[in-house]
Amino acid sequence: MSAGEKIAVVIAAYNAEPTLDRAIASALAQPETGEVCVVDDASADGTAALVQSWTERDPRVSLIRQSLNQGPSAARNAAIAATHCPWIAILDADDYLAPGRFAALMSKGAEADLIADALIRVFEGQAPPALTEAFAPQALSFEAFVIGNLGAQTGALDLGFLKPVFRRAFWDAHALSYRTDMRLGEDYELYARALLLGARFLVGGATGYISVEREGSLSKAHSEADLEKLRDCDAGLRAVRALSASEDRALRRRWTSMDCRLQWRRLISAVKTRDFRAALTTFHTPDAAVYLAARLGEQVWERSAAALRRA
Repeated sequence: MSAGEKIAVVIAAYNAEPTLDRAIASALAQPETGEVCVVDDASADGTAALVQSWTERDPRVSLIRQSLNQGPSAARNAAIAATHCPWIAILDADDYLAPGRFAALMSKGAEADLIADALIRVFEGQAPPALTEAFAPQALSFEAFVIGNLGAQTGALDLGFLKPVFRRAFWDAHALSYRTDMRLGEDYELYARALLLGARFLVGGATGYISVEREGSLSKAHSEADLEKLRDCDAGLRAVRALSASEDRALRRRWTSMDCRLQWRRLISAVKTRDFRAALTTFHTPDAAVYLAARLGEQVWERSAAALRRA
C-alpha cells in the first residue's frame, strides 16, 4: 500500500439500526477511508434512514437499497461494484474499527493483495482490551488457510472469519465476487479462491477490528442447507487449479470436519422428529460415526452430571 491510498469500506446491513451508527462512525474516523458504502439488504427497521442521515453529513457515505433480502454476499458485491478506491475493506454492521487500524495495515501491506489482522472479540457493551502484540504479518499459504478453518481442531477462531483489506486491482483482474448462493462461510470460499489464484495474503496480530458478539446474531442462525453448501464449496475450489498433494489433503480434512458438524445437526433434527432411519444415515462415514458417538457421549455425561447435582 502506498502512502495516501484510500480504502472503500463496505458494510452489508440488515436490520442493523442498533449498531450501524457505531460501525459507520468508526470507519469514517480512519484517515485512510475514502468511501463508506452501506447496502441496506431490505431491512424492516430504520437502517436506511440512519444511513441516509450520514450521507447528508459526510460525502464519503453512500447508500444502496436492495428491494429484496439477498444476503451479505450480494450486498457486498453491489457495494464493491459501486466504489472506486484502490483498496476494499469489509466491515460487518455489528462490528467496529479501533483508531489506527487502517494505518497499521497499510504500513505493512505494500506487497499484499489481501492483508488482515487477528480479530478482537468482545461481547456487546464490553470494552476491547489494549493491544499488546506487534502486528508483524506473515504470508499465508492456501494449505495453511484451509487447515486454519478446522474449528476447534486448530484453534479458537477459523481464519475464514478474518476481515482483510483487498487490493482492488487483484479483485478486478480475477473478476472476484462473493458467491451469492452462500449465506454461511462466503468469506472462507472467497479467500481460498483468491489464494488459489495467486493472491499474496498477509496475516498478523490484532490492530483494531472489533468483532462484537451479540444475542440473536444472524451469523449464528444457519440452516442445514447453509452448512451443506459450506461443506461442498471445496468442489468449486478444486476447479480453480491443480492442487498439490498436501493441498488436497487439507481440503479433504476440511470436508470431513464440516461433514461431521453437518451430520450432528442432521442427527439432532432426526431425533427431534423421531425419524430414526434419518438418524442412522448420519453415521455415514467412519469419521462421522466417531464424531457423533463422542458428541452423544458428551450429552449423556452432561445430563447425568446435571441429574446428580439436582439430586
